[in-house]
Amino acid sequence: MPDKKDITTKSNTTVSPIMDDILNSAGEGINYDTNELQIPFIRAIQALSPQIKKSDPQYIDGASQGDLFNTVTGEFWTGEEGVVVIPCYQETKYLEFVPRDQGGGFVGEIEVDSPVLSQTTRDRSVEILPSGNQLVKSDQHYCMVLNDDGSAQPAIIDMKSSALKISRRWKTQIAMFKIQDKDGNFKQPALFATKWRIKTVEESNELGTWYNLNVEKVDLVDSKALFDEAKSFRSSVMKGEAKAVSENQDEAPF
Repeated sequence: MPDKKDITTKSNTTVSPIMDDILNSAGEGINYDTNELQIPFIRAIQALSPQIKKSDPQYIDGASQGDLFNTVTGEFWTGEEGVVVIPCYQETKYLEFVPRDQGGGFVGEIEVDSPVLSQTTRDRSVEILPSGNQLVKSDQHYCMVLNDDGSAQPAIIDMKSSALKISRRWKTQIAMFKIQDKDGNFKQPALFATKWRIKTVEESNELGTWYNLNVEKVDLVDSKALFDEAKSFRSSVMKGEAKAVSENQDEAPF
């Protein structure tokens, strides 16, 4: 029986007898409006996640608690092995959720200058809006996810609630990352010139047990093509051409 990792990382692309024609027409007809395209999220599978319920349409065969998965393609990676990403851009958002005990569900984003953000009350580790819904701060990291075949795909690593501490640590590590030029001077490489591995680790508090994210430094990007692709993706996000899709928001975690 193949390893779970093999199930998801092997390419599904076959070698076509008309490969030359396919390559010569690369990209033709794929001129979709970028506002209609979903940037997938990479998330950790939890105990109650639909991805491990066989009766659910979102079920992913072979996936387990603690694994990471792509919300659009259904591809997954084991939590122990993780996935390597190139961070390209980061923004902080404030999200509103209906509490789980009231049915749960994503309500929408709250503007950063909204006065309601200063009107919350705290219930243990949860911020409560005047409406009774939960306020969740989310650091969204726009990244290029690296595939085993050397290609990459855009995705968002969103770190909220208990994962905010991981996000702060990651940003600190990025800021501390220095390289030396030929004259011996230390410089900070561009955000999109660095590679990091995202894994999961089990955590718990008074509300329960769940899988949180963990970040490890890998190295510098070593491919000009990947560097240019990551830089281009960053530019698209900054121009508003690529953005997170609200429907991909999930339940507020612990």
